[in-house]
Amino acid sequence: MKFNDDKPIFMQIVDMIENKILEGNLKNDDQTPSTNDFQKVFSINPATARKGLNILVDEGILYKKRGMGMFVTDDAYNIILEKRQKEFFDDFIPSLVREMDRLNISKDRFLEELDKNRDEVKND
Repeated sequence: MKFNDDKPIFMQIVDMIENKILEGNLKNDDQTPSTNDFQKVFSINPATARKGLNILVDEGILYKKRGMGMFVTDDAYNIILEKRQKEFFDDFIPSLVREMDRLNISKDRFLEELDKNRDEVKND
């Protein structure tokens, strides 16, 4: 993974860990990469990685085991799912609807294209 300039690196680390949990690559009680792992792999300051990991701790997604590292909580998947769905409905849907209006795309046409794309993605 390469970091981009669109958002701060620590937030990209948050997204990376959350995505691994949503995809099932990190499960309950699995250990996450350490700040030193992030430093070695991505050549970033460990404090930057720590900032991202601490956000996940504050949100109840990770927990700390003193001297051992960070681990995934039992509720992590549901916390992330709820957070991401809220962001989707609060941020993405309104801008999607505005763009549909600008482009004169009907709800029926949108749903037709959504079904077609969903089938294509599932078959990949």
